Amino acid sequence: MKPKLRVWVVFGKQLKGKQLKFGDGRARLLELIDERGSLRQAAAELRMSYRNAWGYLRELEKAAGFKFVERAPGGNPRSGMRLTARGSKFLARYAKFQRGLEQAAARHFERAFKGSDVSARARPSGSRGSRARSARASAEAG
Repeated sequence: MKPKLRVWVVFGKQLKGKQLKFGDGRARLLELIDERGSLRQAAAELRMSYRNAWGYLRELEKAAGFKFVERAPGGNPRSGMRLTARGSKFLARYAKFQRGLEQAAARHFERAFKGSDVSARARPSGSRGSRARSARASAEAG
C-alpha cells in the first residue's frame, strides 16, 4: 500500500468559464518538449494530436500570462521548440512542489497506517475466508 496524490496548480484567470489546471499531463508535455526539442515528437509520444498539444500550450500560456515554449534558433516551423527560461523555472518549481507533497504524504501515510493490520491483501473479518476457517474450526472442535 502507498498513497497516490493528484496535484494541480490552478491559474486564477478563467478560460471558457473554468479555471485552467496545470498537472501531470501538461508537465509531462513540457518535459518531453524539453527533452525532444519538438512539440510534434512530444505529442506523438503522449499519443496526442499535434493540434491538441498546441492548443493545450496556447491555453496554458494564456492562463499563466507568459510563454512556456519558443521556437528553437532557426525560426522556421521545422527548427523545433524549447522551453523558455520562465517555462523551465515553472516546470522545475512544479516538480519540487510535487516531490515535497509526495514526501509529506508518505510520512503522514506511514504514521496513519504504522502498525495497522489494514493492508491491501488482508480480507475483512466478514469475508468468506474467515467464515470458512471458523466453520472448519467448529467442526474440528465438535
